[in-house]
Amino acid sequence: MISRIWHGYTSLENAESYENTLKSEVMAEIAGKEIEGFHELKLLRRPMGDEVEFVTIMRFDSLEAIKTFAGEDYEKAFVPAAAQKVLKRFDERVKHYEEQYEYGAI
Repeated sequence: MISRIWHGYTSLENAESYENTLKSEVMAEIAGKEIEGFHELKLLRRPMGDEVEFVTIMRFDSLEAIKTFAGEDYEKAFVPAAAQKVLKRFDERVKHYEEQYEYGAI
């Protein structure tokens, strides 16, 4: 399993708008791709002074599944225009991590 991690930042005023855009438009676009090997997208959020940080964590079975989603330049961030309109700044490149261990409640 591979986690794809990205960071974006909004003003305090645009935080709800970005989150709503991600949940409605961006997730609809991702779901519409019907990517075999895509498991989930998690959205993390935290206030940071005069801005809000968002972190997305997407989980895929393999690098091939990530390339199906993102293309050959799979480290390039996927940030649709609607999301860019409300972001102050964001990672242009995405980081990928191979999951090594998971512990959960028994």
